[in-house]
Amino acid sequence: MSTNTFSILIIFQILSIFILPPISAVGSPINIWPKPRSFTWTTPHAIPLSPSFTITSPSHPYLTPAVNRYLRQIQTAQYKPSIIPTINLTTSLQLQTLSVTVSDITAPLSHGVNESYTLTIPSNTTSGTLTAATPWGAMRGLESFSQLVWGNPARVGAGLVVSDWPMFEHRGILLDTSRNYYGVDDLLRLIGAMSANKLNVFHWHITDSQSFPLVLKSEPELAMTGSYGPDMQYSVEDVKRVVEFGMEHGVRIIPEIDMPGHTGSWAEAYPEIVACANMFWWPAGAPWEERLAAEPGTGHLNPLIPKTYDVVKNIINEMTTLFPDSFYHGGADEVVPGCWKADPTIQKHLAGNGTLSQVLEIFINNTNPYILSLNRMAVYWEDVILDGEIKVNPSILPPSTTIMQTWNGGPDNTKRLVSAGYRTIVSSADFYYLDCGHGDFTGNNSAYDQPPGFKQTKGGSWCGPFKSWQLIYNYDITYGLNETEEKLVLGGEVALWSEQADPRVLDSRIWPRASAFAESLWSGNRDEMGMKRSVDATDRLNEWVNRMVSRGVKAEPIQPLWCVRNPGMCNTYNPIF
Repeated sequence: MSTNTFSILIIFQILSIFILPPISAVGSPINIWPKPRSFTWTTPHAIPLSPSFTITSPSHPYLTPAVNRYLRQIQTAQYKPSIIPTINLTTSLQLQTLSVTVSDITAPLSHGVNESYTLTIPSNTTSGTLTAATPWGAMRGLESFSQLVWGNPARVGAGLVVSDWPMFEHRGILLDTSRNYYGVDDLLRLIGAMSANKLNVFHWHITDSQSFPLVLKSEPELAMTGSYGPDMQYSVEDVKRVVEFGMEHGVRIIPEIDMPGHTGSWAEAYPEIVACANMFWWPAGAPWEERLAAEPGTGHLNPLIPKTYDVVKNIINEMTTLFPDSFYHGGADEVVPGCWKADPTIQKHLAGNGTLSQVLEIFINNTNPYILSLNRMAVYWEDVILDGEIKVNPSILPPSTTIMQTWNGGPDNTKRLVSAGYRTIVSSADFYYLDCGHGDFTGNNSAYDQPPGFKQTKGGSWCGPFKSWQLIYNYDITYGLNETEEKLVLGGEVALWSEQADPRVLDSRIWPRASAFAESLWSGNRDEMGMKRSVDATDRLNEWVNRMVSRGVKAEPIQPLWCVRNPGMCNTYNPIF
């Protein structure tokens, strides 16, 4: 053996003794995801959960089913952590009861509802307590309690107090069910996992140019001719089931019927009100500026045709009866000039010195007051006032009755919206689009015919590269804002657009990246010292993935199992590019 080799071995042995943790000692207390705002557990230990354990709570149409659901889960899960927590089990007493109290039992599930709770599991009594301001806060506390239970026979962390509340009131996931269809069971599984991650808004982007899967009693022809078929439709009963399931899980359902763009699927039922329908989206040889749609699937509503508003108002009215939430998403993104310019009626308007922005204003002036008249808060994509070519004068969408959702421009567009006084939902494509990084779905795309050595950059995906959980976790949605502007940021949504997603990949595309998002909006991405805590989050997220999978959610792994079983050993303290 050479002197150098011997020296290296001696150095490694010293490191293994004094720096690297021995494998047999590796273990961690059980954790809660998202990390609570305050978690006091001075001496981590556990007590057995009684075989007759029960949860008592006030009667409530949605809290009671949640209590029953969590009780069944806790009694039957027999959860096996990836690493068995190395904490003492005290067997002198068992936890017999969790007593739930709610101070405002009648509080409705709505934006801004109080979701705070305090969970106490003593080490010297047989009963724990969960106090919450509202039933919805109690549901958050029940989820936290369920994550403190593991093993067979079951045991629960004891001698602890959790005091918890969210940083942001709006924490959501957008799912596009038009480009590819998702069955109701897929939607329910998504909502259930959202609740487990303390997310509280399911933004249901129901229709688009590709299909109109929602069966409406007032406009049945839209789904009959615009859906992919009778087995790929959502009935009124399906919607009620989704909404009710959301209520039982503390998740609001906000519907979006996108318009006036993205409406090609309406054309078979109403060809007279849809411009540029069924045309090739980007004519051969034409510059990008002359495209007819943002992607394959053309069709915009024609705001100059009176019948347009008969159909639109029927839809909006019925949507407000199906979806009780006070937010109504009016869409209004990606209005493409080429589509409206291809329509003879709009051509006449332009020939008379009219503009396309005026056409959009006509549409908004005819629909926004109707939304408001139905006691709804209107939500629009940022394009409606920020688009470079077609936009309305902000005066017709006052901040007092309008919420904006931003998806372009990262923090710059967030700044533009809040500085204009708009309450804003952040869905930056640079950080929160879960479909990005899988390439483009158009065929015959020359972007992929490149010589070796070509730098892929975005890999053919307009919003590439792939948005990793670390990128999502570390994004601060109030970056660059002053204190007044920060207060106008309601929260955010991650989005899964479905050009290249369907039920087969739903879980893995969303989880655990949406879990990272959930924690960053619930308790933040920084520790008590103000430092980013993604390193700390890695081991906790590994364990949370394991628990989600045990509950039937097919979340993808974030590390090899070796890393999971050797916490910290897969970290790096040097930059990797």
